[in-house]
Formats: sequence, structure tokens, C-alpha cells
Amino acid sequence: MKKLLNTLYVTTQGTYLAKEGECIVVRVGDEVRLRVPVHSLGGVVCFGQVSCSPFLMGFAAERGLGFSFLTEHGRFLARVQGPVSGNVLLRREQYRRADSPEASAEVARSIVSAKVVNARGVLQRAMRDHGDKVDGAALEAEVLHLRDCLMRLQQPAGLDAVRGIEGEAAKGYFSVFDNLILTREAAFRFEGRSRRPPLDRVNCLLSFIYTLLGHDVRSALEGVGLDSAVGFLHRDRPGRHGLALDVMEEFRAVVADRLALSLINLGKLKKSDFEIQETGAVRMTDDARKALLVAYQKRKQDEIVHPFLNERIPLGLVFHVQAMLMARWLRGDLDGYPPFVWK
Repeated sequence: MKKLLNTLYVTTQGTYLAKEGECIVVRVGDEVRLRVPVHSLGGVVCFGQVSCSPFLMGFAAERGLGFSFLTEHGRFLARVQGPVSGNVLLRREQYRRADSPEASAEVARSIVSAKVVNARGVLQRAMRDHGDKVDGAALEAEVLHLRDCLMRLQQPAGLDAVRGIEGEAAKGYFSVFDNLILTREAAFRFEGRSRRPPLDRVNCLLSFIYTLLGHDVRSALEGVGLDSAVGFLHRDRPGRHGLALDVMEEFRAVVADRLALSLINLGKLKKSDFEIQETGAVRMTDDARKALLVAYQKRKQDEIVHPFLNERIPLGLVFHVQAMLMARWLRGDLDGYPPFVWK
């Protein structure tokens, strides 16, 4: 399982990846920058003008190692994956449950409940650790609002109602998110979520980390034989990986948002680490992306006690544990899907 923690991120433009024995060789021009044994990796993510030899991709596919290709700024382009593992009966059951409004609403309610609990936990932690630096009244009001959303999710509800509560909770959470940014630098003010393209530095940072998180969650789901495109909360749409987006909801606040806040509040990212385009879109510099990738990989090494397994494991393995729990629920080994709740 330890290899699942390790993702090779390639950001240097003009890099060429090739196979050499059982290793991936990373070349820039005539220089060999790195050799990595394939058996030690859980995935490879290539940003921008990075090319790979057909022999390497074929070899990686045989070993179950997926390659994801993104633009230089993190927009997903394509993924190369070998034969899908797992029992076809598992995927057929996934499709049956996804086609059932009742079953979809039940698992969506569990996932959104975990998302709300985790978001509330991030706000409560900020109040506890930085009470003298944040607007305690605003955060306390939102904590109470999220508790109300959670109470409504305890009652049976249809899929549309669950989505409505999820949207309401997310709007409330992001309405006070600026209070969690302790630096008073105007460059890092947050006035609300903006996507495709992100229109400020905080949104740019969040979107990039969400992309990394999506890659890891999707790889975990496909690794146990599930179809990452067929979700319960997020319905089918061409090109959208609904199940990966579903499971991501459990991790957005505790993995992505907390990492973004740490990088800003500890001064590891500066105003100069971002570039504003003529269109108003904000992009990270090459050095900033590399620093973020290192921080994200390090964050995945942090150990936590899994709330369902009650075992201490690295955070990066939690994605794979949740994928296995989803598969166990679909097989009938569990009465329900136990989402990840951060403690």
C-alpha cells in the first residue's frame, strides 16, 4: 500500500519520460534528472509539454500505473490507463445503485453529511487556534448554520433536497472563508469561489489542489474496479467523473482547503508566486506549482486515525480506503457507505 502514497509529478517543460529496465527515466534534453522504480509509484501526473515513450506507457499499463496529462496550469487533458481491474459484477451493481433515486440519495446524504462535518471542523479549528485573529462571531454563526444543515441531512431526503443542502452549506462556508486567511495582505483576499478561470490567488490555489485531489481519488476508485464516471450525488455527464467528484467532497475542506490556508498563512506562497493574465485569470508560477506539489505530497504522509477502521494510516492512503469501503458497500458487505469524517 505504501506505493499508493507516491505520485511522480513532472512539471519541467520539454521533459521526456522513458522506460529503462524496471524504472522510469526522466530526461530533460540530454540530461537524466531522475530514475524511479515503477513498483514504488502509484501514479504519474504530467503538466504541459511532457512526453512519454510508447514503451513506457505500455509497460506502465501492464503494471496498473496510470498517467494523467494536464495543461501547464493544471487543467485536465487526458489519462492513460491499462485494463480496468475488478469484478464486472461490482460495476454492474454500481450502475444499478446509481440508477436508483433512493439508493443514490442515501449515499449522497452520507457523503454530504461528511462534507458538512469536515467543513464545520475547519471553522471550529480556526476559532480554537486563532481566536484572537479571526471574526469569532461570524465563524460561530456559520458553525451553527452548518449544524442546522447537518441536522436536516439526518432525515431521509430526495437527491434534489440533498443537493440543495450541499449548495447552501458550501455557500455559507465560503462566505466566511476569508476569515481563515490570517495574512492581511490584500493580494490574498477571498470574496467567493470562482472557477474556469479562477479570478484571484486563493481560488487559483484551491482549484489547483482540487485537481491534484481529483487525480488521487479517481486513481483510488479505478484501482478497486469502480467506474469513476458514474456517481450518486454528481449525475452522469460526458467527460465528468461523477463518482470521483462524490468522494472528493469528503476531502475538500480537510485536505485541500487546509493545505491552501497553511501555505498562505505560513508565508510559503507570496503575491509574486501568481501571475494575472490579460483576461483576469490568475495562474501560479512554475516555482509556486513545484512548491505546492512538494507540500501536497508531504501532507499525504501525515498520519491520522481512520474513523471507521480505527487504525492509524497515512492521509494519502485514506483515498484508497474509502474506495475499498465503497466497493464493500456495493458488494453488500456493509449496510451503508461510511464516509470519511475528520477528527
